Amino acid sequence: MGLPAGLLDAGYTRLLRPVMFRARGGDPEAIHEDMIRLLAGVGSLAPVRALTGLLAASTGRPATVAGVRFPSRVGLAAGLDKDASAVLTWRGLGFGFTELGTVTGRAQPGNDRPRVFRLRSSKALINRMGFNNPGAAAVAATLAARNVYRGNGVAGIPVGISLGKTKVVPLEDAVEDYLASFRLLAPHADYIAVNVSSPNTPGLRSLQDGGALSGLVEALVAEASQTLPRVGGAAPAPGPQGGATVSPVPVLVKVAPDLTWAQLDEVLATCADHGVAGLIATNTTLARDGLAAADQPRAAEAGGLSGAPLTRRAREVVGYVASHTDLPVIGVGGIMTAADARALFDLGASLVQLYTGFIYGGPGLPAAINALDREGMGS
Repeated sequence: MGLPAGLLDAGYTRLLRPVMFRARGGDPEAIHEDMIRLLAGVGSLAPVRALTGLLAASTGRPATVAGVRFPSRVGLAAGLDKDASAVLTWRGLGFGFTELGTVTGRAQPGNDRPRVFRLRSSKALINRMGFNNPGAAAVAATLAARNVYRGNGVAGIPVGISLGKTKVVPLEDAVEDYLASFRLLAPHADYIAVNVSSPNTPGLRSLQDGGALSGLVEALVAEASQTLPRVGGAAPAPGPQGGATVSPVPVLVKVAPDLTWAQLDEVLATCADHGVAGLIATNTTLARDGLAAADQPRAAEAGGLSGAPLTRRAREVVGYVASHTDLPVIGVGGIMTAADARALFDLGASLVQLYTGFIYGGPGLPAAINALDREGMGS
C-alpha cells in the first residue's frame, strides 16, 4: 500500500519540490531530464525499485479497458518518459499504467530550447517540445533490453506507447511514418496511442480531420490485426484452430481540447467506423484562459498549455466524448487533485492520466486518487 497519500504529498510539496524547482537554475527541462535519469537508475536496480514500491506504491480500483487489465485507474500520461528509460519505475510511484513517448519513426531533437515554461501561480506548464525522442528503433531496443513485452508484466503495470509523426516527414507520408513506428513498438505495448493532437508539430492537428484520420487509423488497426505482437518476448502460442491466441494490440486516438463539437463528432464517427479501441481526451491547449495575473507575461509563449487552467475544458471534452460514443475514454488534462480525477470518472472516463499534476503534486497525487477510487468501489 505504501505511505499514506497525505504524507507523500507533504514530503514532496514541502521538502522535495522546493529544492527540485530551484535546481539547475530553475530550468524545467533540465530538472525533468535529471529526474528521468534518477528514476531510470532506480528502475535498473531491483532492490532499490522494491524499496521505492514499498514507500510510494498505492493500489486503487482495478479496471479492464479495451481488453487490457489495469490494476488501478490512474496512469502516467505521455510526455514524461519519452525514451522509456524509466519504464520499470512508474508502478512504484503509484501508477496503474504508463504511456511512453511520444515516439516518432525517426529520431529528432525537437524544437529549440527553451521550450518548457513553468507557470507556478497558475499551477500550469507551457511546452513546445516538438516530440524530441530517440526514435522508434531506439525505444524498442530500450524496452527489449528491459524485457518489457506486451503482456509479460515485467513493468508491473500495462505499458502504452504514444506514436507521433516525424517532423520532417510530409503529411502525405504520415501513414507510413506511423506504421513504421507501430511495427517496431507494438510487440512492447499493451496499447498504442495515436497522437494527432499535439500543437507542437506543424500540421499534425490536421490529421484529426475526418479523411486524414480515417486513412491513418484504418491502416494502423489493419496492421494490428495482421501482425500480432509477441507476448512475453516470444511468439504467440497457436490456438485450437492453429491461429494465434493473442488479440491485436488496441489502438487509441488522442484528441485536442480545442476541437469544436462538430469536429469531435467527426473524430468519434471515424474511430467507431474503423475499429479504434478508445479515446484519450485531452492533449494540451492553445488557449490561454485561466492564467493567474503573475503568469500573464508567459501567455505569449508558443506551445501547449497544461495544468489547472485546462481543468474546466478537459471536463467539458471528456463529458462530451463519453456521452457521444460507446468507446472507453481515458481522461487527461487539469487533474491537480483527487477530486479532479473523480470528476472525470463521474463524467464517464474509464481511466485517467497525470502529467502536470504529477509535476506539482508528486506521488501523493496518484496515491490520493487511488485512495478516493477505492472508497468508491462500494458505492
